[in-house]
Amino acid sequence: MNTSGAGGVSTEPNFQPGSPHSVPRPGEATVDPAALENGGRRFPEGFLFGAGTAAYQIEGATTADGRTPSIWDTFSERPGAVKDGHTGHIAVDHYHRYREDVALMRGLGLNAYRFSVSWSRVQPAGSGPANPAGLDFYRRLVDELLTAGIEPWLTLYHWDLPQPLEDAGGWPARDTAQRFADYAEIVHNALGDRVKHITTLNEPWCSAFLGYASGVHAPGRREPAAAIRAVHHLLLAHGLAVDAMRAQGRDTQLGITLNLYAVSPATESPEDAEAARRIDGLSNRLFLDPVLRGQYPEDVVADLAPVTDFSHVRDGDLAIISRPLSMLGINYYSRYVVSAPPPGPHGRIDWRGPEPRGASVGSEAVRFVYRGVPVTAMEWEIDAPGLTEVLKRVATEYPSVPLYVTENGAAFHDEVGPDGTINDIERCAYLDAHLRACQDAIAAGVPLRGYFAWSLLDNFEWAWGYTRRFGLFYVDYRDQRRIPKASARWYSSVIAQRALPAEPLVLDGATPAPGSAPPEPRPAS
Repeated sequence: MNTSGAGGVSTEPNFQPGSPHSVPRPGEATVDPAALENGGRRFPEGFLFGAGTAAYQIEGATTADGRTPSIWDTFSERPGAVKDGHTGHIAVDHYHRYREDVALMRGLGLNAYRFSVSWSRVQPAGSGPANPAGLDFYRRLVDELLTAGIEPWLTLYHWDLPQPLEDAGGWPARDTAQRFADYAEIVHNALGDRVKHITTLNEPWCSAFLGYASGVHAPGRREPAAAIRAVHHLLLAHGLAVDAMRAQGRDTQLGITLNLYAVSPATESPEDAEAARRIDGLSNRLFLDPVLRGQYPEDVVADLAPVTDFSHVRDGDLAIISRPLSMLGINYYSRYVVSAPPPGPHGRIDWRGPEPRGASVGSEAVRFVYRGVPVTAMEWEIDAPGLTEVLKRVATEYPSVPLYVTENGAAFHDEVGPDGTINDIERCAYLDAHLRACQDAIAAGVPLRGYFAWSLLDNFEWAWGYTRRFGLFYVDYRDQRRIPKASARWYSSVIAQRALPAEPLVLDGATPAPGSAPPEPRPAS
């Protein structure tokens, strides 16, 4: 793949993002102003519309200005680890093109932009002094956003641990949590005067279970007990970072982002209900309970007894992990439908299976089932009502905290048409359905304050490399040109009107055969 060469923002004459008077091309999805005046669904005043990215997925410039390798730099160089041998070394060159990308955001009319900081760009050794050049990049980005009237939402960690810290043990090592708190203090000290919303971690489930159990993400280890230690130390890192940033005396809104799933049994059998309980515990409650209740769920601890005795949890840790939050970010992509493995010769179910491996530590033999409903290019089932279900559950079962959908989006097989446009009508329908799910949650009393589409740009999609596209803007990786998709125009119009049309968009994606099952739980983006 050639990702070198000059490029820039598409200047197609009839893309006027952010304007309610933009003229869509024939066949593109858009918001009909007349429909808005006749029963359109409006969002509450102050509801935040944003889009998100992550450092390793977009920045490139992995050796520039003192940046050193992260675990994703190392992992992507491993033969067979990433599809087609792709790496994030150039990505979409946001490090050099951030001004162009902020102009795209301004054109869309975004209220906020969620981005992550590269730890190894700021602290090349993972500890010790800050790298001034690395911090300066984020200062410039934040200043550009504020000048454009866009609120910066900063994520401290989106999976790119500095390689020296992995060499010292990684997230299974307790010391990594303290190193993260030191890093958080550095970033908050440099940017906290202008950045008012910071989340500590993005999707610790993925960092722990995909990185240390299934090995499909960096650092690529397959050590179930280490994965459970990683869960705890990631959450401890979150709490320590909250303490470190609050100690600086600023009014920053602090939170964490969790990837959550609606989980359903495939049948009404008690065995499938038990499978759903186990996966819900591992995917959702193992993170929600310590963060919001200050305790690990007893049933999940029991499920994990064959793997760990939780002796790595020290007195006082859960009090740190459960520090009060200003907000909770929820990333939602799909529902899990699960079934129990068949019983053994004595009628007992072995939940781990004969050769336990995979992300579902302690319940590796649980089967993930397709229902024959439309899926995205990632083969994730499209289930917008599941988002409402997740939001209502968090709002009703846990202490009240303002909620934000910090990621939601879909990959489809986008292609540039003969006229140079990308008519991703399926993505428009996906966003439409999930924004309606947000409105349903708000109507039910959920304190939902905002929504961030994933993602602003096509980018490096982790183990899928550049073969999957989530962006509102298409990136031609040969010359880095950004081209607005129909979904960019659609989303821009929704933001401008602060409402959805009265009638939903309904389109089908690809449909797998019912009952066929993916080999692993489906990771978030």
